[in-house]
Amino acid sequence: MLLVNCIVHGDAASASEIPAAYRQIALSNRIPAEIFYAIALAESGRNLGANQARRPWPWTLNIHGKGMFFSDRHSAWRTIVAALAKQQSSVDIGLMQVNWRYHHERLGDPWQALDPYHNLRVGADILRECFTSERDWWASVGCYHAPANPARAERYLRRVLSRWQRVVNAG
Repeated sequence: MLLVNCIVHGDAASASEIPAAYRQIALSNRIPAEIFYAIALAESGRNLGANQARRPWPWTLNIHGKGMFFSDRHSAWRTIVAALAKQQSSVDIGLMQVNWRYHHERLGDPWQALDPYHNLRVGADILRECFTSERDWWASVGCYHAPANPARAERYLRRVLSRWQRVVNAG
């Protein structure tokens, strides 16, 4: 549970503050931390705690368009394994909702894919690669979600932008 607390809450006093793990991984990948955290909020955010603060959740999956939150890593892992056994490879995993079909080599195995720090690092690598090709952080956000579909990328960008505005305004 300590790992989850560090990733979900970190040292942040409020829901809009960026936990240290996101800042560290963003810094090591030369990514704006606010954008990186806003992507995690858009991808795996759920309302938590007594005040229902929105936070990224590490045990989040999306299988063929059906989003799911699990209470623990083991339950999420079992669901990934079952989906893959049924040849369902369109599985978005973890904090950054990294897609198994396109990034399984980066993710490793399903257990490793659910490791919050590993998942954040893989997501950061993907975003950094988008920036290398796009040369613009906002275009890179759209690329992160839908590199070959401009309309989907634009819709996703608007979702992330609204999360980013809350993070920046709170900072």
